[in-house]
This record gives sequence, structure tokens and C-alpha cells, in this order.
Amino acid sequence: MSKHGPTAMIAAYIDGQWQQGSTALPSLNPADLRDEVGVFADASKDQVRQAAYAAKAAYKSWAATPAPVRAGMIQNFGRLVEANKEALARVVAREIGKPLREALGSVQEVIDTANFFVSEGRRLYGQTIPSEMPNKECFTYRRPIGVFGCMTACNFPVAVPAWYFIPALVAGNTCVWKPSEEAPLTSYFTTELWARAGLPKGVFNTVFGAGPTTGAAMVELIDEGVFDKIGFTGSTEVGRRIGAACGRALQTPCLELGGKNPMIVCADANIDLAVDGALFSGFGTAGQRCTSLGNLILDEKIHDQFIERLIKRTQTLRIGEPFSAENTYGPMISKRFLDNHLGHLSTLIAAHHELPLGRGGHIGHGVEWAHFDGDAKHGLYARPNIVLNVRMDDAIYSTETFGPLFNVLKSNGIDQAMEMANRHGYGLSSAIYTNDPQTIYKFKTEITAGMSSINNSTTGAEAHLPFGGNGKSGNGGRQSGIWVLDQFTKWHAINWDMSGKLQLAQLDTAYVEPDLNFRIKM
Repeated sequence: MSKHGPTAMIAAYIDGQWQQGSTALPSLNPADLRDEVGVFADASKDQVRQAAYAAKAAYKSWAATPAPVRAGMIQNFGRLVEANKEALARVVAREIGKPLREALGSVQEVIDTANFFVSEGRRLYGQTIPSEMPNKECFTYRRPIGVFGCMTACNFPVAVPAWYFIPALVAGNTCVWKPSEEAPLTSYFTTELWARAGLPKGVFNTVFGAGPTTGAAMVELIDEGVFDKIGFTGSTEVGRRIGAACGRALQTPCLELGGKNPMIVCADANIDLAVDGALFSGFGTAGQRCTSLGNLILDEKIHDQFIERLIKRTQTLRIGEPFSAENTYGPMISKRFLDNHLGHLSTLIAAHHELPLGRGGHIGHGVEWAHFDGDAKHGLYARPNIVLNVRMDDAIYSTETFGPLFNVLKSNGIDQAMEMANRHGYGLSSAIYTNDPQTIYKFKTEITAGMSSINNSTTGAEAHLPFGGNGKSGNGGRQSGIWVLDQFTKWHAINWDMSGKLQLAQLDTAYVEPDLNFRIKM
């Protein structure tokens, strides 16, 4: 690809055509803010409305397209992504600072998701159900919901949209996408790949823009009735506002929100394995995952030795250039995320907390890191932080910090550890390290999270497993796997009476009564 992306103030892709806007929305490389990746524009509220009406106009024909044919276009999309895997991953690494290895993995997840759902186009099964009446048949069918509007986050700018749109399209819905303003070039190329997969005009539309402008316009349009389903990946605060708007429209949104993900390490755990899990969960993607480690809960019997090993290992982490295979993580995604991270370090650290790696966060701005190869002057790099002595009544215990920062709590046994894991009210991801089957059983039975790992990290998803959370982490909806089809279809019940007369269920049913006077005599 060229050094720079589009500079034509692209604002939207509507009904098969690119449209321009007027408000500049530059995308900067967070590893070097002098590198302008591309310039886009905010889509106006009218453009969002146009996109929704284009999707509505295309819906009837798309819903009537046989599901295996729709799935064939998903297969085309997957093959196009695979053919462009390296180039697309490099766009992701350059635009949001994700290490190239992780960027390649996130693009692979798109390919895996497409491969999985190609077959689901032949498995949108309903059921044939026996009737209680003679000469009558009953059926159920999955029907598409309609126009699906979706707003996605920047940390997984190709994988998470694929989780939404691939099953939505297979099920027969048409789509309007508002990608993150921090990843417009990635979203531009993703839209181009969808356009070349064979989708008819109007089936897939994209509106670029910031959350407070284009995103807000999309939420306002829920009240106009132009959307039949809304999806959102982002903060719990914004998710609540979207949920309220959908509630007024009597809709159930797909909400994939924040997390404060716990990792319990029991006294019998493999400590080195658990340290590996904590490092990747806490600092992978610079902690900018909804499934990143939030609260590390250590049994008091192994607390001190675990912390000693954790600090030594953390001090060896390499930070810097995203295209270096040696680095654990790159820059923060944007200045907004770096500022939020620095704000948490200044407002959430209490007097009783201990920071064994030192204070401060912005590398090159009063903070140094021994193994750093990035551009500290022009990049948005943050050093790792671990907060010890955290208690459940601390604000940092229940605040999603979304950066290279996690807490450590000390527990006295599994009962207290479970309370620490659940009390904050989030319920996205979780993990435990132990070799005791009874402890594992207690953990997987009592944890409130939607996803759990045993002897593995809090992060990591597979295309055929349900992904999603509960409580402050979401409204119970799930992405990925066959379960996501319940988000994008509605059940239609049919009863077909061939008797030639009116038969009333429950009233005319020929149930046979038992002889209740019969008694067994010995």
C-alpha cells in the first residue's frame, strides 16, 4: 500500500458509492504522530439516514436470496481477506499500534469466522413440530430481523466487525457500520473488501465519524425507526445510553461492553505458567482489550513469591515499534487512550497502594523503560504498571482502566477469591490457575463472567465459541459460534391446518382422561 491512505475526505459508503464530507478526521500513526495515515470526514446525520434507507431498500431482495447463496458471498469475503492478510494486518499495526503478530492474528480471526459461517448458510434450521390436533402441521423458521446498525471499537478493527456482520448477513439482514474514528483506514479497506465480495448495492454501508457526532446521530435515529437492530462494542457508559434508546424502540441491542476481568491464582497453581498468563492478559495490546486482566487475585500462601517472579519478568518486557517481533506491545491507540490511562494513574492510586515498577506512565516524558525501541518523542508509549495492596473498596478495583495496568489483591482461600472476582459487577472474561478439580468446579459454577479459562489467560477467543458478558459487561447477548444467530434472527411459528374445519387448540384437543378411581390392591 502507499505511505498515505485516502485524503479525499471520505465520509461514507452508501448504496455502493463513496461519499465525501466536510469535517476533517485525520488518522495518525500512534507510534509516530508525524505520520498521517489518512484523512477522512464525519458522516452527517443525513448521511447516516441515507445509509439506513439504502439498507432498508435492499433488505427485501437480500432476505429473499437463498441463504447458501448469501453464505457464498461470505466465503468470497473470507477469501479476499485471506489474500490480503499481510497487507491488512500492516494497516492495523500502523494505524492503531497493535504488534504485527497480534494484528495478523486478528485478521486470521476474520478468516476463521467467515469459514465457520459459510456452512451456517446451509444450517439456518427451523423445526417440524407435532401438533396436538389431527391433520395439522407446525413449523418454526429463522427470519432475518431487518436493518442492522453497528458501532465498533478500535482495538480490534477488523475482527470484531466480522463477528457482527458475517452472521448478520448470512441470516439475511442488511447493515450500516459506524467504525471507530481511531481506525478509519482499516475500516476503509475492510469496506472495500466487502464491496468486492459480491454483495448487492445497499446491503452493506459504512459511515465514518467520531462517536459524539456520527455515533450520536446513529443513536438518535433509533427513535426514527430506521434501524431494526443495533450492535455496539465499547464502554459500559455509552452502552447504557444505547440500551435506553433501544428500549424505547422495544428492541434488544447487542452490547459488548467493558470488563474488569479477574484472574485467580491458587496456592497449588503452576506459578510460572500463571505469570505467563498474567503478563499476556495484562500487557498484550498495551492492555487495550475488553478481556485484559483487571484484578489479579493471589492466594496469600504464594503471593510474595508470585509478585517477585512477576516483577522480574515484567522488567524484561520489550516495548516499542509495532513491526518489531521482539516487542510485547506497541503504543497506545491514540492520544485519547493515553490521556485516559495517565488520568487513571493520577486519580485512582491511593496512599496504601504500592507500585513496584515505579510511578508514571508516558515513556520519554519523565518515564524511562530499559527495553524500549520506539520513538518516545513522537509516539504514544506507556510503561507497564502493577498496583499492589488493592482492596475491594478501592475505586481502582471496580474501574476499567484499559491500559497496561492491573491490580493485585491478596485472598485467603477460594471463597474470598470468588467474592473478589465477582463483586465489581463486570462479567466478561475470567481465569483461574489451579490443579484441584473441586476448586475448578466451584470457580466455573460461581463465576459471573460470560467466559472463563482454566489454566489459561483472560484473553483469547475462538470463532466457534460464544463471546460476550453479563452485568456491566453486556446484556447477555453473545457473538461468535452458532449462538450469535439468535441475535440476528427472529423465530417465526407456523401452524398449517389441513382439516378443512376450525380446530381450536386446548379447546378441541382430544385428550383422553385417566380412570382416577383405580387403586392397586395387594
